Amino acid sequence: MSLKKGRIRPVKRMPGIDHAQEYEEGFEILSNAITVIFKKQARELSYELLYRTAYKLTIRQFGERLYHDVEKVIADYLETIAEQVIVPAFVNSSNETSTADAGASFLKTVKKVWDDYTTAIDLILQVLYYLNERLPKYNLPSVYDMGLNLFRDKVVRSQKYPIQKHLISAMLTQIQLERNGDVIDRSALQSAVAMLAELTDPETNNTVYVVDFEVDYLETSTSFYQIESQKLVSSYDAPEFMRKVEKRLEEEYERTVHCLSMGTETKIRTIVETQLIANNLKTLMEMQNSGLESMLTADKYGDLSRMYGLFSRVPAGLNEMRGFISDYILTMGGEINQQTMTDLKSKTTEKSSGSIAINWVLDVLRLQDKFDKILDQAANKDKTFQTVFNEAFEKFINENQKSAEFISLFIDENLKKGLKGKSEDEIDDVLDKTITLFRFLQDKDIFERYYKQHLAKRLLFNRSVSDDAERNMLLKLKRECGYQFTTKLEGMFNDMKLSLEMNALFKDYIAKSTNDDDKLTFDTSVTVLTSTFWPMNISASPKCVLPSNIINACKAFERFYFDRHNGRTLSWQPQMGTSDIRAYFKKSKHLLNVPTYALVVLLLFNTHDTLRWDEIKLQTQIADNDLKRTLQSLACAKYKILTKSSKGRDILPDDTFTFNENFTSNLARIRIQALSSKVESEGERKHTQDKVDEERKHQVEAAIVRIMKDRKTMEHNLLIAEVTKQLSSRFMPSPVMIKKRIEALIDREYLERSTEDRRSYHYLA
Repeated sequence: MSLKKGRIRPVKRMPGIDHAQEYEEGFEILSNAITVIFKKQARELSYELLYRTAYKLTIRQFGERLYHDVEKVIADYLETIAEQVIVPAFVNSSNETSTADAGASFLKTVKKVWDDYTTAIDLILQVLYYLNERLPKYNLPSVYDMGLNLFRDKVVRSQKYPIQKHLISAMLTQIQLERNGDVIDRSALQSAVAMLAELTDPETNNTVYVVDFEVDYLETSTSFYQIESQKLVSSYDAPEFMRKVEKRLEEEYERTVHCLSMGTETKIRTIVETQLIANNLKTLMEMQNSGLESMLTADKYGDLSRMYGLFSRVPAGLNEMRGFISDYILTMGGEINQQTMTDLKSKTTEKSSGSIAINWVLDVLRLQDKFDKILDQAANKDKTFQTVFNEAFEKFINENQKSAEFISLFIDENLKKGLKGKSEDEIDDVLDKTITLFRFLQDKDIFERYYKQHLAKRLLFNRSVSDDAERNMLLKLKRECGYQFTTKLEGMFNDMKLSLEMNALFKDYIAKSTNDDDKLTFDTSVTVLTSTFWPMNISASPKCVLPSNIINACKAFERFYFDRHNGRTLSWQPQMGTSDIRAYFKKSKHLLNVPTYALVVLLLFNTHDTLRWDEIKLQTQIADNDLKRTLQSLACAKYKILTKSSKGRDILPDDTFTFNENFTSNLARIRIQALSSKVESEGERKHTQDKVDEERKHQVEAAIVRIMKDRKTMEHNLLIAEVTKQLSSRFMPSPVMIKKRIEALIDREYLERSTEDRRSYHYLA
C-alpha cells in the first residue's frame, strides 16, 4: 500500500464559497444553542449538528474567532444573571428577619446559579470538543477554564455589583453565627467554599477561596479569638478555661473538615492556639486557687494532662510548664528541708533526731511518688519532664547538707527493723525507692561513710532483719557505682563470716586448753574486723577500764589468735560489744542484754549503792559523751535500771546514780541499747567532713596521676574537666580543690609545668 494513498490532507477552500458568511451562519447556530443550554432546554438540540458545525468552523481556521465569540456570549449571559438573579438575591435576603436565614438564602441562590452554570459549561464543552482539543495551538485556556474565569470576573468579582463583598460577608456571618452557638445550613457554606476553591486567581495562581475568603476569614477569626480569650480568662477558672479551649479546637477542626478547605486547618488551628493558649500561658498557670500550683497540690491528673496536651500545641508551652513545675518542686523541697532543720534545732521537739531524719526521707519519697504519677498519668512519660523533675530533686536534696546521712539512716532503719512482716517484693520496693534518692546525691562518698557506720552496727549488734535484704541492697549500690564503691562493704560481710568460723575454733580451743588462764567463767564470742574495711571511728581502741574477767577473756582470745596469725595486731573495741548479765531486784530477776559500756557501769553497783558522775567516770575511764549516753540508757530510758538524782534526760556534773532495786518488768529478757542522737551534731559532722576531705585529696591526686600517666601532656582546663568527669560518680570536686592537688603533685615532682605553655602540664615518669 502506498503511503501517499493513506495521507490525511487539510480541507481546501472551495472556490466561489463565501467563508465569512459560512462562519456567521455557523456561529448563529452555536450561539442560539448556547442560549438554549443556559435556559435548560438542551434536550431540544441536535448535538450531532452542533458538533459538526463547530468542527467545520474550526477546520476552516475560524477556531480562535469562534472561541472568543463564544466567550462573549457566555460573558453577556453571566452579566445578565448577575443583574437579574444574584443582585436581587442579596437585596431580598437583607429583608429576612433572621441573619442566619438571610445569609443562607443568598448562599443558596449563588449555589444554584453556580450548579446550573457548571452544568451548562459541561454541555457547551461537548459541543466545542473539537475546538477545545486544539486550543493549546492558540495558547488559550480550555473551554471549561474559560467558563470558570468568566464566572469569576463577571459574577464573583463583578466590577458592576458588590457580589464579592456580600458573598464573603455571608460566609463569614454563617461561621460567626455557628461560633456563637446558632445552627446554620452548612451545605450552603460548603457549596460556596467549593465554588471559590475551583476558581483561580490570575495574579497569585492561588484559588479565589484563599485570596478572597481565607484571608478575611483568618483576620476575623483572629479578632474573634482575641475577644474570646479575654472573656474566658475573666469568666472561668483554669480547668474550665482549658475545657473551653479544647471545645473550640474541636469545633474549628470539625468545621474545617465539613465546610472549609483542609488547607485552612493548620492556619485556623494556629490562630486558636496562639490566642487562647500561647497568649495565656502564664495567666493560666498562675490563676489563683485553680492554676498549675493548685492542680499539682491537689493531684488533679486530668487537669494536668489537659494542660500538658494544650501546652504541647504551642512552641513555648511545655518549656513554661516545665519551668513552673521545677520551681514548685524546689519550693516543696525547700519547705521539707526547712522544716527538718527547724525540728533538729528545736529544743522542745518530741521527735528524736533519728525520726526527723527518717521523716525527711519519707517526705522526699512521697514528693517523688507524686511526681512519678504526674509524669506517668499527666505528662505522657515525657523524657524532658522527667529530666527537669530529676534536676529539681537533685538540687533541693543536695541543698540539705545532711541528706547523705539521712538517706543512710533511712536504709538503716528499714534494714534493721522496718522490713519485719514485709514480702520480698515490698522489701525490694523500699530499697529501689531509696536508690532513686541515692542517685541524686552528688557526694556519694559521704553517703558511703555513713552507710559503713550504720552497716557496722547492724552487723556487729546482729540487728539486720534479713541477710538477703542486706546483700540485695549491696548489689543495688554496686550496680549504681561499681565494685570499687562496695569493696569495703563486702569485706565487712566477709569478716562476719570468718568470725563465725573463728569463734567455733576458739570454743574448741578453750575446751581443750590445759592453761588455767584459758578457763573462762562465761561464754565469749569475738568478732575480728579488718581495720581497712570498717569505719574509721572503730579502728582506734577507746579508753575503758574493763572488769578483770573480761580482760582475761581478751587475753585468752589473743593467745588463740596469735598462734594462728603471727605478725598481726588486735585492737579491742568495747564500745561495739554487748553482754548478757543477770540482774536481781527486790521482786524479780531479769537477764539484761546491754552494751559493754553499760556492763562496766552496772558492775560498779555490785560494790556501791550510790555513785556520783565523777566517780563513775574515774573508775570506768569512758569518754564523756559515751558515758552520758550510757547513763541515759540506764537511768532515763524505758527500762530504768538506775535512778538519777536530778530530773530530766540531761546528765549533770553533780548527778548521783543508785541501783533501782524496785525495778519490775513482765519481760524475763530485757534489751537495753545505748541512746544515740543518730543524726550527727555539728561538731561530729565537721569531723566527718574533715575525714572525707582528707580522703578526697588522695582520690583527686590519684585521678590526676592516672590521667597524666596516660596523656603525658595536658592543658589545665582539660585536665580539670577530665578529673571532674572521672570522680563525679563519687563526688563533685571543685576546680579549686583540683588545682591545689595539681600544685601538690608538682611540689612532689609527679608533674611539671610546660616551659612552652604555663597552662599545660607534663607527667614525670
